[in-house]
Amino acid sequence: MTTEPTTTNDPLALLCEAMEPSRQMAYFDHAALSPLPRQTAQTIVDYANKSTQVGNVHWLEWLNQAEEARDAAAEMIGASRDEITFTPSTTYGINLVSEGLDWREGDNLVTLEDEFPTNLYPWMHLESRGVECRRIVSDNGIIDYDALAEACDSRTRLISVSWVGYRTGYRIDLAKMSQFCRERSILFNLDAIQALGVFPIDVSKVHIDFLATGGQKWLLGPEGIGFAYIKQEHIEKLRPINVGWNSVANPFDYGHIELDFKPNAARFAGGGWNMCGTMAMGQSLKLLNQVGAEAMSERVLDYTDLACERLASAGAVITNNRDKQHRNGEHRSGIVYFELPGRDPVKVREQCIERNIVLSCRAGKLRISPHAYNTTEDLDRLIEAISDAQ
Repeated sequence: MTTEPTTTNDPLALLCEAMEPSRQMAYFDHAALSPLPRQTAQTIVDYANKSTQVGNVHWLEWLNQAEEARDAAAEMIGASRDEITFTPSTTYGINLVSEGLDWREGDNLVTLEDEFPTNLYPWMHLESRGVECRRIVSDNGIIDYDALAEACDSRTRLISVSWVGYRTGYRIDLAKMSQFCRERSILFNLDAIQALGVFPIDVSKVHIDFLATGGQKWLLGPEGIGFAYIKQEHIEKLRPINVGWNSVANPFDYGHIELDFKPNAARFAGGGWNMCGTMAMGQSLKLLNQVGAEAMSERVLDYTDLACERLASAGAVITNNRDKQHRNGEHRSGIVYFELPGRDPVKVREQCIERNIVLSCRAGKLRISPHAYNTTEDLDRLIEAISDAQ
């Protein structure tokens, strides 16, 4: 049974306090876009005010804050700061790999048929270079490892999958996928956007070659900023695809032209910083690190278990793998899909929005994706709105 954070000693209380400005909403759409924590929003306001009043006077101060965001990203995933590069999106991070690897005609890679387009189009684009993108079908997110093995051969260079499926809410076993790849000397690329921020990961213990994420979902950051992890041993192997002044070892020595790349993943940044977005995301990352992924994941899983029970009692049909067979299993996530038989999901969502209850409608189904700060009062409001919906 889910319980509310009650004391300042509870790390979740820090998160709840930071999200207080959004409390008028019962917000269940973190798989799409999240509200901003108080300190994240304030960072954006401060940046806008200083930029308006004095221009670039504080730029070096901002640069230091942005580098703190790199440290926070590294801490979150158990990486070295040298393995982190900032990106404008998950898509960009995946393209660093898809366009940067030394593919040869006849190579192939494997992914899932039901991946988000971000984790399909960059790989499909390689087909013009003679690289085959093989897509296997999952069972509502469940990977058939026999089928995966059958899809791989001696020319398979990489497997790219999502940590949590956006259409299924299914969370893969990272250790199992990592071992599968290692045993076959296949690179492992992870789209982490639907899990990172509430589920723990340590890339120093689970072998992952590349990871990409955006900041705007479970990381509680703004749009247009994210980060990618590139394992140290691969930094020199990836060809930078966006080369500029910020790619080189001495980026501020504009008069000395020498294409000497930075020795770390920062070489992939290319040009100017999204300074405001990077600092703002850094505030969210620091907050989440302080709260801790273990506490947040436990809260989110307890909360979604309770939500499934109450939705079912209200007549909803849970359509992702959250039934009794899977309840309390390791493949649960913060994403729950459900149907309301006989009711139009688009209209139901509209009626919920009118009552300041935010959820998504995807592929004819309703989707909730609560974060660790959501309360039982939020869930009460959702169930009441679902029950009243026409």
